[in-house]
Amino acid sequence: MIEEISIRDLGVIAESTLPLGPGFTAITGETGAGKTMVVTALGLLLGARADSGSVRVGAQQSWVEGRWRVPAVGDIAERVTEAGGDVDRIGSSGDAELVVSRSVSPEGRSRAYAGGRSAPIAVLTELGERLVVVHGQSEQLRLKSATAQREALDRFAGESVHAPLARYRDAWSRWRDGARELDELTTDRDRRAREAEELRAALDEIEQAAPQPGEDDELDERVERLENVETLRVAAAAAREQLSAEESDGPDALALIDSARRALEGAARHDGALGELVDALQAAQYQVADAAAQLSSYLAGLDADGARDLELLQERKALLANLTRKYGPSLDDVIARLETGSARLFELDGDAERIDVLRARVDDDAREVESLAAELTAERVAAGGALEASVTAELAALAMPDARIVVEVTDRGELGSSGRDAVAILLQPHPGSEPRPLGRGASGGELSRVMLAIEVVLAGTQPVPTFVFDEVDAGVGGAAAIEIGRRLAKLAESSQVLVVTHLAQVAAFATNHLTVVKDTGGAVTESSVRKLEGAEREAEMARLLSGLSDSESAVAHARELLELAH
Repeated sequence: MIEEISIRDLGVIAESTLPLGPGFTAITGETGAGKTMVVTALGLLLGARADSGSVRVGAQQSWVEGRWRVPAVGDIAERVTEAGGDVDRIGSSGDAELVVSRSVSPEGRSRAYAGGRSAPIAVLTELGERLVVVHGQSEQLRLKSATAQREALDRFAGESVHAPLARYRDAWSRWRDGARELDELTTDRDRRAREAEELRAALDEIEQAAPQPGEDDELDERVERLENVETLRVAAAAAREQLSAEESDGPDALALIDSARRALEGAARHDGALGELVDALQAAQYQVADAAAQLSSYLAGLDADGARDLELLQERKALLANLTRKYGPSLDDVIARLETGSARLFELDGDAERIDVLRARVDDDAREVESLAAELTAERVAAGGALEASVTAELAALAMPDARIVVEVTDRGELGSSGRDAVAILLQPHPGSEPRPLGRGASGGELSRVMLAIEVVLAGTQPVPTFVFDEVDAGVGGAAAIEIGRRLAKLAESSQVLVVTHLAQVAAFATNHLTVVKDTGGAVTESSVRKLEGAEREAEMARLLSGLSDSESAVAHARELLELAH
């Protein structure tokens, strides 16, 4: 709810603070005092379009600030946080204070703030849709769309619609998803058959080749060896000859090391250090002999018939390269294709059976959806009749005895997430007239009373934090005005209600009475807002009744009205 609104330099209001709070707040004042500016200020806080003409003459800007009491946790607090702002927790109550403000310059520039941070105007609009419903003669209707009217009827119906609607939405989702899958399977049957044929051929080709992990790298190494076998043979033979000559009489490494060792052995008895060198040469001789033996073995292993092996290896490389190009990009991907492709082929080969099973399931879901849609229609028709009766009874008490509300539930020709029903709430102003959509065929005052009647009826099932009614009592007086006040008080039992009124019969039912006071003593008219209690309130009520705030009979009448209301 709104706890307080502060206004500065807006229209004729120089600077004022409106203490609001829970319950029913009535705002009164003389004609031209600026009562409408209060609604304008609230509109700015709710994201309404800024009008530079509303900036007070001579002021640098208009400024409006609203303090809301909101849940500390929930979609409102989350949206403020997303916008970069914050809400201030109020003790351990679970509530928080949200501060929203707006400025307007004479040039038409406007800035908005939510939770202490600058925010786009759209953020204020989103918050306003969750917090406040405004009914004024120039305002849009809350129930202007067919969707909003259907949702309102469903909430009024309560569990009688909510339960089958929940079952319907589950069934409708299954039916829609199943029908979509069935359509995809049947529409793409030829494409999926071609995919299965191509996949089967690919898997056969890969299976016949039987590639192994890392085989391509191993083939590269073997081909490299065979392509250079003669170079390898010459190098290995030359190295072996240098280490241990078998085909020439020249000195080799083994002979030279042996000579060095023998030369040291004779002298080693004179110096122990030479003995260690003799041992080292002996070890080197063994190592060179071992290396020579390994080279001999390597030469023996070089296949003289390697040309045939090279041809076979190159053919295998070409086969694997072709598979990689077609099913790669790597050989590992080709091998993995066997597993994934087999699963996909199993799925594709089961299409015919799947289509039959799916079609049967979709048919069952379709029958359930049709049945639940019919149940929803029946419940909505019954709830529509009850809503008609309740709102029409309210209209009779609001000086519209010949008017009635008509709730039409028609078939929109297709199934949707909420059934197949189109709901329209219509107004029949008098017997014999054609029921027409809300907002057409009624004056502003009549429309305000229609919306009040609907809001009173929906209040128990469709709670809204705050309602604002501007001139809801236009064209009404006497007993009808008392009934309007009584119904506004009833609405205030579940919501905060703010009403701009010029009737004492309506203001009498308020639990909080504010008046806009005009001061014409200066060069420019100024207005301020004051809370009324006791004798001041009785005087304002007397002024509303007779135009005279100090008339004893008017004051007595005002006192009688207040006693009647409370």
